[in-house]
Amino acid sequence: MALYTLREVLEKAEKGKYSVGMFNVLNVEMLRGIIGAAEELRSPVIIALAEVHLPFVDFEDISHLMIKAAKDADVPVVVHFDHGQSFENIVKAIHYGFTSVMIDASMESFDENVRRTKEIVKIAKVLGVSVEAELGHVGGSEGSSETTFAPEDYYTKVEDAKKFVDSTNIDALAVAIGTVHGEYKFTPKLDFKRLEEIKKSVNIPLVLHGGSGLSDDDFKKAIKYGISKINIFTDMSLAAVNSIEELLECKCNKINCEGCFGLNKPDKEKLIEIIVKKVVQEIKEMDKKERKVTYPDIIQASMEGIKEEVKKKMRVFGSVNKA
Repeated sequence: MALYTLREVLEKAEKGKYSVGMFNVLNVEMLRGIIGAAEELRSPVIIALAEVHLPFVDFEDISHLMIKAAKDADVPVVVHFDHGQSFENIVKAIHYGFTSVMIDASMESFDENVRRTKEIVKIAKVLGVSVEAELGHVGGSEGSSETTFAPEDYYTKVEDAKKFVDSTNIDALAVAIGTVHGEYKFTPKLDFKRLEEIKKSVNIPLVLHGGSGLSDDDFKKAIKYGISKINIFTDMSLAAVNSIEELLECKCNKINCEGCFGLNKPDKEKLIEIIVKKVVQEIKEMDKKERKVTYPDIIQASMEGIKEEVKKKMRVFGSVNKA
């Protein structure tokens, strides 16, 4: 099935009153798990590479893998560049074949956000690529457990939403209504009234970042009040780690990760790599006849954990059988 743009997939989602999940990709296992879930449930899907994750992958190599997987899939797939802040990287994503890009200038002034967003729109629209932008700011970081950010400080202002959309000609708007990236250290309280008012003021699909950790009820209400795209990363990462824990019949808190990769507290997206290194070290000390877990077993476990988590989210988002 051909690659789809974000506009194509989200316009259908808006009409059908469901949401399409966007799932970040860091490696082949994540890519296979996400696409596999979408094909099994006949759901459209958005696979994404976030600019913050570029230190962990080769940009060009992972892009080619994502594009090929999308083309080979038998469901609609959008290939999206998430939270692009660098003009150069956003243009590279377009060059590599991404069908959607996000320009995130949300921490800039309103006028600067508009200026930088219009710059990307002017390039992307000529090439048929969709553009997402953010107004207000969703704090935290992808896969991080450090979320001391106070979301109410950066809520999207209703009165600014229409002006921003009209000024930029974007295809989708990411709004800040109380979510954060990464794991929540508090119970999230979403401002659904604000979301409802924003939706009434604009005529494009709305996007919810920081979806991991929300309740099913939160998701369903967000979709009811106008959200057509929901971003997920941390929940997938945790699902992969949990699957590996079960395979190894161990608890991660028994593994001393202090100092790993020069970090005091490792990011969740690195935790899989840390665990694998620890396990491989232990396996080397075992007699070959006693080995019960292999590296391919770990790969398979992480992929299956991701697939099941993605399927769970797709069912909640209402995108099953919408391909």
